[in-house]
Amino acid sequence: MPVDRVAIIGLGLIGSSIARAIGERLPQVTVTGHDASADVRELARELGLCGTIADDAVAAVAEADLVILAVPVGRMADAAAAIAPGLKPDAIISDVGSSKAGVAEALAKALPGHAVIPAHPVAGTENSGPAAGFATLFEGRWCIVTPGADASGDAVTAVMSFWQALGAKVETMDAAHHDMVLAVTSHLPHLIAYTIVGTASELEEVTESEVIKYSAGGFRDFTRIAASDPVMWRDVFLANKDAVLATLQRFNEDLTVLQQAIRRGDADKLEDWFTRTRAIRRSIIEQGQDDAAPDFGRKH
Repeated sequence: MPVDRVAIIGLGLIGSSIARAIGERLPQVTVTGHDASADVRELARELGLCGTIADDAVAAVAEADLVILAVPVGRMADAAAAIAPGLKPDAIISDVGSSKAGVAEALAKALPGHAVIPAHPVAGTENSGPAAGFATLFEGRWCIVTPGADASGDAVTAVMSFWQALGAKVETMDAAHHDMVLAVTSHLPHLIAYTIVGTASELEEVTESEVIKYSAGGFRDFTRIAASDPVMWRDVFLANKDAVLATLQRFNEDLTVLQQAIRRGDADKLEDWFTRTRAIRRSIIEQGQDDAAPDFGRKH
């Protein structure tokens, strides 16, 4: 299924990065963009993100072969309803949400009879907005495609080929399994980061200025994660609450084990645990998901 025209609904970090990546890697593809915010649309025009920035969602998708919903997962149903009247019968609808089972259900309900192929590019930064995007965001990163059991094979291939063309590594996965995996690798780390940074800011014994002044590398890394888009992450936790709560329960149990080891002075337990987690970091580097630059490549 050829994709000659793409419509991007939502022009934040991910949506604007998709537009830029298409411009560099697929210059023959016509791109139309739309965002619910008039201010974002105006900025997108100033940045020259797309060939056309439509003020109306229906107009944005009118001739699109592929429509990508790059909005917070809590807004997927509304975004799908807004574009429904303008879709071609054979248009493929996809998304970039960090949770998949709920999104797939919402899109299928809002767009009956259309080819819905959910996807999740596992890429991003702590920044948001159309000015934060960049064309290389997806290069070498995974994009997980989660088609339903009755999905068209041609439509799945089209979505997978599209992300591969933007430089991503692509894999298919069951939506529920995706949500559990991402609860461990992404959602729980963000929840922990928000908690640690929030706790540090509230400690009466330490003033805010001291937290900032004496920030060690570990705390700085948490603040980077905790600076992520609050609306997007609010919706992710609510949309994927079952998997997040199950993972959080396991985390709490493991945290109790470490708490007991510290209280009891169990050096062997602590060293064994830290040795195992250190090996995981090395595996991530070996698989090309990060590099081994000292201090995460920070320039001092």
